[in-house]
Amino acid sequence: MFGKKKDTPKIDPEQLRLIKNAEKRIKQKKGLFNHFVIFLIGSVALIIANTLLGIGKDIQFFEKDWFVYAIIIWALLFLYHIFKVFVTNQFMSKEWEQNELHRLVNKQQEKINSLQKEVEKRTPLPQPNKTVKTNQPKSPHMECTMIVATSENNVIGKDNQLIWHLSDDLKRFKSLTNGHHIIMGRKTFESFPKPLPNRTHIVITRQDDYQAPEGVIVVNSLDSALNAVKNDDQPYIIGGGEIYKQGLEVATKIELTRVHADFEGDTYFPELNKDIWKEIDNSFHKKDDKHDYEFSFITYVRK
Repeated sequence: MFGKKKDTPKIDPEQLRLIKNAEKRIKQKKGLFNHFVIFLIGSVALIIANTLLGIGKDIQFFEKDWFVYAIIIWALLFLYHIFKVFVTNQFMSKEWEQNELHRLVNKQQEKINSLQKEVEKRTPLPQPNKTVKTNQPKSPHMECTMIVATSENNVIGKDNQLIWHLSDDLKRFKSLTNGHHIIMGRKTFESFPKPLPNRTHIVITRQDDYQAPEGVIVVNSLDSALNAVKNDDQPYIIGGGEIYKQGLEVATKIELTRVHADFEGDTYFPELNKDIWKEIDNSFHKKDDKHDYEFSFITYVRK
């Protein structure tokens, strides 16, 4: 998750998509222009072949020379080409279908989330065989903070790597977690080139025989991880997605970096319930030479 090197260039996926789309559109329009030029030259050639050279001079259909029908058919094909470039490929292409589907799915998900919140407010019934969730963490005697960087659409990573590189965010992560225990899933730990210095790593994995470097504590659940950090007055949960989801039940604070852009990814941070979490600090940062995106440092505490 934090294994990305500082000098590794990163192309914005959205910008790359726009560039590829522009290249495709240029190629389509060039093909249409070539078709137009060939159509003009071909039409003149057909007329010359019939009127001056006498080729097929006696061939007529419905009292019209054959080349008239040939030019009309060619013109219809050219009109079809125009329609395909400016209508079909632009508004009914596979990319257009995927974008529309993604937009509709997001709208439906927003409606579902809204309905779920309304149901929870009106009828907060406990689920059978599950612990009833309350506003109080499982371990009220200890502080536990989740620290995370997430996009506007709650993406936190792709292919077990960060999507962005924000120098100040990495400095903040180092400053806050320095000297403390950091709790993480196995995949997050394996994204590091090596264990982070001056921090005690607690790795959660279901693998009984998982081999970790000396000094790294391996456990099989979040509860076990919290037991291992009881002597730390400020342990941190640092990911990934499933650990964050579990951590929402036990954390007392969230240090969140909100990157003000949308990204495609495969790992997400859970949506925060504003009835449980209260924002107490928000610091906005503009993009600059070291930061390709605007972002905000936001602190939440449990109500």
